[in-house]
Amino acid sequence: MVIILVTGFEPFGEYKTNPSQEIAQNLDKKRINGFKIIGRVIPLRYKEIQSLIHSHIAENDPDIILALGQAPRPSISIERVAINIADVSKIGYNCGSAPKDEKLVEEGPVAYFSTLPIRKIQEYLRKHNIPCYISNSAGTFGCNQIFYYMMNYLEESSRLAKVQAGFIHLPLTPEQVISSPHSANMELQVMKRAIDLIIEYLVQGDKRND
Repeated sequence: MVIILVTGFEPFGEYKTNPSQEIAQNLDKKRINGFKIIGRVIPLRYKEIQSLIHSHIAENDPDIILALGQAPRPSISIERVAINIADVSKIGYNCGSAPKDEKLVEEGPVAYFSTLPIRKIQEYLRKHNIPCYISNSAGTFGCNQIFYYMMNYLEESSRLAKVQAGFIHLPLTPEQVISSPHSANMELQVMKRAIDLIIEYLVQGDKRND
């Protein structure tokens, strides 16, 4: 059985919802072409993220990992790199933590690259009329944190080259920008469709015709 782990974050800051949470919960226990999807929601608590993503990987032994999060960006952003730093300047973690210039792993590498085929994913989403782009910064908050810890764990467990893993940022929903109507946003159903398409592309494997 091929396993896909999809993670999302709980709401944070002023937001009462988080589309990454809703998508991860919606996908949990679904099966696509013999692939089993496991959806998990991570609390946005600074000291808990590392142990939780490590335990979810260890428990489920996934072949593909899609970590999802949210940011006020113009469209879906496919992250290229995670960096070894936590630095909060605006919104703090839900636990109240606000790290400044802290290394995530003291002796860890400066950065890790996604092992997802990010350019092909971008092309596939655009082919299906989903606005998206490749981002070269996942920030220095919880999204970058889980991305870095995920890749570091795969390296430490000698699975970095074997697992397709990476991070996807989702935009705000229309409901989240009611008080800021000029802000970029995207309907939740479009985001769900985008993640479904990414999974579809990855599970096709050698059968797809690029």
